[in-house]
Amino acid sequence: MNTTLQLILSIVVVLLALVLTVLVLVQNSKSEGLDAMVGGAAETFFGKNKARSLEAKLQKMTVGVSIAFFALTAVLAIFG
Repeated sequence: MNTTLQLILSIVVVLLALVLTVLVLVQNSKSEGLDAMVGGAAETFFGKNKARSLEAKLQKMTVGVSIAFFALTAVLAIFG
């Protein structure tokens, strides 16, 4: 594989890893933890739907970025 192409793909993989890390950290955790035990913050119906749609978008973006990350990592491992 061309060294220039390999360098570009390596940079893209590093950027995807950073984006994936940020996306995972931004998402809410699925476990209730102490928040449910203490009572947590009461949300309205519309607040839950708004958060749910944002969470769905974040989840779809996370899946897309992770697929791209693993595909490019495999390409670099096979042809690099």
